[in-house]
Amino acid sequence: MTTTAAVTVSVGERIRAHVALTKPRIIELLLVTAIPTMFLAAGGLPTWQATVAVLTGGALAAGAANTFNSIYDRDIDAVMHRTTSRPAVTGHVSVRAGFIQGLILTALSVTVLSVMANALSALLALVAIVGYAVGYTMLLKRRTDQNIVWGGAAGCMPVLIAWSAVTGSLTWTPVVLFLLIFFWTPPHYWPLAIKYREDYRAASIPMLPAVRTASSVSRHILGYSWVMVLTSLALIVVAPMGWVYSIGAAVLGIAFLAQAYRLNARIKADRGDAELTDDDYSAASLKLAMQLFHGSITYLAVIFLLVGLDPFVG
Repeated sequence: MTTTAAVTVSVGERIRAHVALTKPRIIELLLVTAIPTMFLAAGGLPTWQATVAVLTGGALAAGAANTFNSIYDRDIDAVMHRTTSRPAVTGHVSVRAGFIQGLILTALSVTVLSVMANALSALLALVAIVGYAVGYTMLLKRRTDQNIVWGGAAGCMPVLIAWSAVTGSLTWTPVVLFLLIFFWTPPHYWPLAIKYREDYRAASIPMLPAVRTASSVSRHILGYSWVMVLTSLALIVVAPMGWVYSIGAAVLGIAFLAQAYRLNARIKADRGDAELTDDDYSAASLKLAMQLFHGSITYLAVIFLLVGLDPFVG
């Protein structure tokens, strides 16, 4: 890793830089899965104390993990076009300040969950932080093209944290929710990585679209999409879920698979273009990849909305 010198900034700029280090948009996505899980775990409305604990402790945990990631990855962020303005790269936040921020957020997360919820949820939050900061960022991201698969496990932890904060234990239901997000992560992220594959190559990060052929990437996306949809349907039996979730999950699954198959078909058609190698994508394929990326965000948000509604209307 390279060392980035700190620069002189105003107090307001420094505060905004420290907030940006936590990647707030990712935190929002994680909480989208945690809140409905609390409703399902409680069979209705959870207690205000558990709700505050999960929202606050979960956001702090995600912020801590993202902070450590931002600091460690400042060298590769500096050579990727879409990340060159991140505060650890520009020097708006020093490595020392960022590391201290990560430690403080970690301590606050564990404390909030321990005091307002229980030890199990606090332990799971700590596992999530270490898993993302060490397991994914330091060990996997730069070494394997399956990095986002196993690294994505940390992003699945909010459902376990939320469930345990409400119930004090874990059952098969939160495990299935965990697996749903786990199998969702690759077909969500790889389409975006298709667009930015040259950035990953420049940074020597073996993200799947940067090191595999387009045909191979498409097959991987399809495979994980199918497993994700089947996992979402398995929740109907395991939880069990009512008719609202059951119908919704089936419709969403069909829509997701339709998008994945459209991308696969377009990539296959591209192979007949003499100007394209199997390492490249046509403009049409890139457009469909980004549609799948954005569609995957909608899929996750809506299916967890159904999870949250199920105790009330299922």
